Amino acid sequence: MAKKKDINPAELPVEEKLKNLYQLQTMLSEIDKIRILRGELPLEVEDLEDEIEGLKTRIENTSEEVSQIRGRINELKGRIELCTNKLNEYKSQLDNVRNNREYDSLNKEIEYQTLEVELAQKRIKEAQVAEKSKEELIEQSKQTLDERTQDLEVKKNELDEIVAETKAEEEKLREKAKNLEMQIEPRLLQSFKRIRKNTRNGLGIVYVQRDACGGCFAKIPPQRQLDVRMRKKIIVCEYCGRILIDPELAGVKIDTHKEEKPKRKRTTRTKKADAPAPEANEED
Repeated sequence: MAKKKDINPAELPVEEKLKNLYQLQTMLSEIDKIRILRGELPLEVEDLEDEIEGLKTRIENTSEEVSQIRGRINELKGRIELCTNKLNEYKSQLDNVRNNREYDSLNKEIEYQTLEVELAQKRIKEAQVAEKSKEELIEQSKQTLDERTQDLEVKKNELDEIVAETKAEEEKLREKAKNLEMQIEPRLLQSFKRIRKNTRNGLGIVYVQRDACGGCFAKIPPQRQLDVRMRKKIIVCEYCGRILIDPELAGVKIDTHKEEKPKRKRTTRTKKADAPAPEANEED
């Protein structure tokens, strides 16, 4: 007799396929609950790590810009020194001019070098303002970096505690789910996973309840419900695409007792008493 695990999943009856699929859905839903228990912590940790990396890059780039600004300031100071030396040289030559032409030429050079000094001084002031702004930005970024690093440490500790509590259970469920997946036809399993991915609640297979789909709650026609109960083929919801399963096959007890609608009280209309017939006129 062949073992169950040696049977080709594609050769299993539809009833067995649906049962295995629903069991897999149950396990995956439990894993989803564990993830919900962790909440947004994994995403928060990831966001903080990205923000910290961005802050480090910003500090590094800004520090490089400050170094360039300081280099530019030193370069401008060197130009001022050079221009100042030339100014002193030209001014000393004014005492030894022999004609107006030389005098005018020296004055033009003195004026040019003076403008160069003023321009360099102006650019140094602008560069110093930029340097101060960049240094303030670095200081703010470092402060924010320290705060985010502390937040990350707290969030990581919280996440580690939750993971430690749920890790064993999650690994056990994942192992069971992995073994169960081997008993499901690959094509059906792929379709199931695709449906799960496209749904908000992660339900790829649902049972029929109250004549409606258990996923989108759309009404299911009676004939389609009959097909689901027959368990002869895979039936999907026409609206959301989820696979449908008979509640009994899913092991779910449905309360078939329907609440009776309150009966309306019939108001008995009282018939009006017949008006007395008019008396016949007596003949004289």
